[in-house]
Amino acid sequence: MDPMTQSAQISSSQGLADGQNSALKESKPSVKDLIHWRDPKKSGLVFGLSLLLLLSLAAFSVISVVSYLLLALLCVTITFRIYKSVVQAVQKSGDGHPFKSLIDKDVSIPPETFRKHVDSGLTYINRALKQMSRLFLVEDLVDSLKLAVVMWLLTYVGAVFNGITILILADILLFAVPPIYEKNKTQIDQYVDLARTQIDTTVAKLQEKLPGAVKRSKTE
Repeated sequence: MDPMTQSAQISSSQGLADGQNSALKESKPSVKDLIHWRDPKKSGLVFGLSLLLLLSLAAFSVISVVSYLLLALLCVTITFRIYKSVVQAVQKSGDGHPFKSLIDKDVSIPPETFRKHVDSGLTYINRALKQMSRLFLVEDLVDSLKLAVVMWLLTYVGAVFNGITILILADILLFAVPPIYEKNKTQIDQYVDLARTQIDTTVAKLQEKLPGAVKRSKTE
């Protein structure tokens, strides 16, 4: 084979593979696209399923919800398997197992992918541990006091809501707040800037009254 022809074939195959990879990436909606309702059908489906799952967990135990979901999936696959077997027997066709393409598909996780996610998760864990050590050992008195106030407020939240209720509210806010923010971005940013200025002023006044914070700022 001519080297020029071979290189042209290789470049064309690489271009085709790159095009397929880019098309595959575009076909997979990101979390940002979902919560901003870029595709209302996909966002509505994800929001409805997540809300239904959380409501089910609020009414039933985790074991019951997982068991019902797996049972429903198993009923669908068994029914479809029997239906295709009957159709093949009537039509005397040799199509074979209806899920053969899925059975032959490799569903194992590559070691490289697993190690990549483990390393990424370990980075976040170490960062969180360092931050917790800094806060609970009072490296910065103001930051530790902020955490104490947040924990104190959460005690009242926990007295009113349980964990599932908070997750349901978080799911609703996750899909409701971004589109509202996009439509009213200018007004919301103005109020946020005012609140941030007020908070910074209050924190600055508090730092002036805390000797430890003053010393730390001078050393920095």
